[in-house]
Amino acid sequence: MKERQSIFTRAVHAGERSAAPDFTPVSTPVHFSVGYIYQDMRDLDAIFGGQRAGYVYPRYGSPTVHAFEAAMAALEGAGDAVAFASGMGAVHAALLGGGVRAGTAVVAAADVYGATYALLERTMAELGVRTRFVDIADLDEVAAAVEEVQPAALLCEIISNPLMKVADVPALVEIAHQAGATLIVDNTFASPYLFCPLEHGADYVVHSATKYLAGHGDVMAGVVACSAERGLDLRERQKLLGANLGPQEAWLALRGLKTLPLRMRQHCVNAQAVAQWLAGQPAIARVNYPGLEAHPQHAVAQRLFGDRGSGGMLSFELAGAGQAEVFRFMEALELVLPATTLGDVYSLTLYPAHSSHRQVAPEVRAALGISEGLVRLSAGIEDAQDIIADLEQALARATSRQ
Repeated sequence: MKERQSIFTRAVHAGERSAAPDFTPVSTPVHFSVGYIYQDMRDLDAIFGGQRAGYVYPRYGSPTVHAFEAAMAALEGAGDAVAFASGMGAVHAALLGGGVRAGTAVVAAADVYGATYALLERTMAELGVRTRFVDIADLDEVAAAVEEVQPAALLCEIISNPLMKVADVPALVEIAHQAGATLIVDNTFASPYLFCPLEHGADYVVHSATKYLAGHGDVMAGVVACSAERGLDLRERQKLLGANLGPQEAWLALRGLKTLPLRMRQHCVNAQAVAQWLAGQPAIARVNYPGLEAHPQHAVAQRLFGDRGSGGMLSFELAGAGQAEVFRFMEALELVLPATTLGDVYSLTLYPAHSSHRQVAPEVRAALGISEGLVRLSAGIEDAQDIIADLEQALARATSRQ
């Protein structure tokens, strides 16, 4: 019959749906299909009904995305991991999974990523959710807020963006759970290389996989790691929310994970060297990096991260600088790239006041310590001395024109 089919029909079907191979490729294949065929319709019915594993539609899951999720669950020591199209999609899903509803409250670190702050202050507030922002490093303040508002969830970043405060996760677990709240930890800046919050009692771990996990600046993705039971709940929500990760992005993120420990080790080494150099420069008023002894949570960082390092992120304040002076400094950089992201193999710099925290009111930024002279630096994996040399020449050029 196939020999008699029209060229129109043969052009559509030829070469497709070959027999299952008797080999296993070394690299995970990318499955682009949005549909899946089963010879026995009872198998399809069982998959839809949840009686057996399988794939029916990408919003319900796909093989390539599942491979990335399985890898993340293994790295975080989780029962499950659910991938999303972005880090913010992951944050939103974790809040919903953590019991945040109309009429409930959230206690959150005040200096979280600007979009997370805006999500809580605006979108969630419009839906009837109250948020109390606290200094996450002040455990007494956190405990008092949790006792007062009785939140559904406590949200923090293991290393905050952009002030690099370190959250004492074991202490926060105790505070949250005593009040019946879930603890959601954004582990983006540390990655599983430095810390695994679930092993210390956290309920949800969120990542912007766009950053260190994928690591090469070419994919946007998010992921939530949690227990198997919580994972089932998140998957049901994802079917309705539709914030799914695509197969190409999942494959790129999975490939990035393979070199995560190697990259993170170098990020940490470079950030430590850069922070120590910056701390000795008269043009720099302040350096925020947990690896420096002067950092307020240096001891906490050492306890949580051990000798693996303190992350690849730091921020610093140009003495007496405003936007014009910061722009002049950033424009003078030649190796370090002024790009609005982080966790890449390249060293990247960003101005929080006009990018990551632009949605945060100026008076709130000032109260948090995000000054007009604050610069965030994501240390790449280049040679540390080359990064320092570029910072040095840019500082010299910027200050000479003042």
